[in-house]
Amino acid sequence: MADFLLIHGSCHGAWCWRDMIAPLEAMGHTARTIDLPGHGSDKTPIPKVTLDTCADAILAASTPDTLIVGHSWGGYPISAAAESNPDAMRGLIYLCAYVPVSGMSLADMRRLSDAQPLAGTVNRSADMTTYTIVPDRVRDLFYHDCPDEAVAYAMPLLRPQIIKPQETPLTLTKRFASVPKSYIQTLNDHTIPPEFQLELAKDFPEDRLFNMPTSHSPFFADPQGLATMLDRISKQF
Repeated sequence: MADFLLIHGSCHGAWCWRDMIAPLEAMGHTARTIDLPGHGSDKTPIPKVTLDTCADAILAASTPDTLIVGHSWGGYPISAAAESNPDAMRGLIYLCAYVPVSGMSLADMRRLSDAQPLAGTVNRSADMTTYTIVPDRVRDLFYHDCPDEAVAYAMPLLRPQIIKPQETPLTLTKRFASVPKSYIQTLNDHTIPPEFQLELAKDFPEDRLFNMPTSHSPFFADPQGLATMLDRISKQF
């Protein structure tokens, strides 16, 4: 059985994994969540939130037996954690997530995509430290196939995303390369296009690539299916 640490994406928090804990535990796994610094209910001041502090928070919650699941932007801090201490985890699972290219920031990588679904949907704060998604675009971007109840739950919990960690380049070495990894592509994703996800995961062996026919939020759209997928993937590590 596996110990899963579930790491949220942009504007989200530990709350987004609400429907994942019970099905994973029913399969005999343990499942834990954290708020990244400055997000969810974490009160870290914005100036103190960096890619490194996000990685440190993940490492503080991880053990050498932990499979770390990173959703969307969460792919960056889980990768930074692996680069910092590859022995602190059993492996990484990218859930429709960014897999860093050494020397690039997440913002750099986002600009590489031919499709730009976030264009016109982002509002930056006056001081340029955070951004939010235009409210009437949130459902289509994140939750278009999710139950109404889940969307109603999620919408008031979304928080401004701190920009600095996403503008920080990450240098990767053999330390990161040594950590086993798998990737779950979401085939009906309106946030990170499925074809771009394949590009992000191009260096993964074929048997480490999986897919789900959902939006960018399979933890709401199909939590049982995602739990089953994570259970299956855990047997690879």
